[in-house]
Amino acid sequence: MSRLDLDGRSAVPLAFDLPARLAAIDQRKLRAYRLERLRGELQKRDYVGCLLSDPINIRYATGSRNMMLWTMHSPSRWAFVPAEGPVVLYEYDSSKHVNEGLETIAEIRPCTPWIYFLAGPRCEEKAGLWAREMADLVSTRGGKNRRLAVDRCEPMGAFKLAQHGLELFDAQEAIEQARLVKSLEEIACLRLAMDVCDAAITRMREALRPGITENQLWAILHEVNIAHDGEWIESRLLSSGERTNPWFQECGNRVIQAGDLVAFDTDMVGPLGYLADISRSWICPGKPPTNEQRRLSSIAQEQVLFNMSLIKPGVGFREFAEKCWPVPEEFIPNRYMMMVHGVGLVDEYPSVAYARDFADWGYDGAFQENMTVSVESYIGEIGGKEGVKLEQQVLITASGAVPLSKTPFEDALTI
Repeated sequence: MSRLDLDGRSAVPLAFDLPARLAAIDQRKLRAYRLERLRGELQKRDYVGCLLSDPINIRYATGSRNMMLWTMHSPSRWAFVPAEGPVVLYEYDSSKHVNEGLETIAEIRPCTPWIYFLAGPRCEEKAGLWAREMADLVSTRGGKNRRLAVDRCEPMGAFKLAQHGLELFDAQEAIEQARLVKSLEEIACLRLAMDVCDAAITRMREALRPGITENQLWAILHEVNIAHDGEWIESRLLSSGERTNPWFQECGNRVIQAGDLVAFDTDMVGPLGYLADISRSWICPGKPPTNEQRRLSSIAQEQVLFNMSLIKPGVGFREFAEKCWPVPEEFIPNRYMMMVHGVGLVDEYPSVAYARDFADWGYDGAFQENMTVSVESYIGEIGGKEGVKLEQQVLITASGAVPLSKTPFEDALTI
């Protein structure tokens, strides 16, 4: 991709006809499917409804997006989604207009924030007003059913709701189960996000030269994502050289040298809020890969490809764990935390543990058609110089796992 020049200013060119791709997705149908999935899970559990403050959950249920990252740490807008009946969004008066055209929302009411930033020493007072509003709404819409699912609520708010006789439950189980199986429209969103991600990775590969810093390389992913109507990156997981071992070292100002191994995990929230989550490991040009770098890459590829071949509808998580590729002993201490995790708006249920970890935190379940998951690998020894991170995001079809990314694994790090 070459840059465009707009009146002397550089601009990021689009890799494809983005407006056409967006227009091809029926967003009304997308929203209707998600709302009905959630209602179904609420009805299974005999909840009157759910009160959502997590902005990702609000978006899943309604399609409403407003200051997503800010409201993740400053919860101050809510959506009440009844198991049956009209949805009510509690929104800032100054930004009610951002929800125009959302047929999922029947009514918008002014929110009553009670976070300390906005309420200060009046937090308890404001929390009391807020709780009374919520309790009145539940009474009006739910009759005698007082079973309310809540996704995120600080102790003061939960206490105030309980004072009104509401029986509170964690909403996340219902939401995660709703998000598990994707519609055709959601799959189109995931493909679009991945196409943006692939375009960004192509530019990163072209820019990787000795002398570039980790931060400069990582910035390209952000730049291309935003230019294509994407939203944010969940982490800063790009590292080089000896910083690739152990994994989970975030990018910084280190200057990448010829022959360095460079590894990254995209965690990219793209257009329409859907996640593109893959990892690749490269060698910085200027020196050929070492035998050790080739070995680590080959082992990581073997793990991902073998485990992908096991994923089919109906295969249980425990069954998968017991049949999965056996990690060599020298890599077990530094292994990635799970083998597979769900993907949707962000990382989602399930998270599939290694068989050796099942007693500590594993749980069973089964893969289903039209789930999307990412298959993980990290190969690096404790005390080793470098490590290789690979991850492939796949759609589970009737015949198995199909990669969503067109970005190849490096062929044993051959340049």
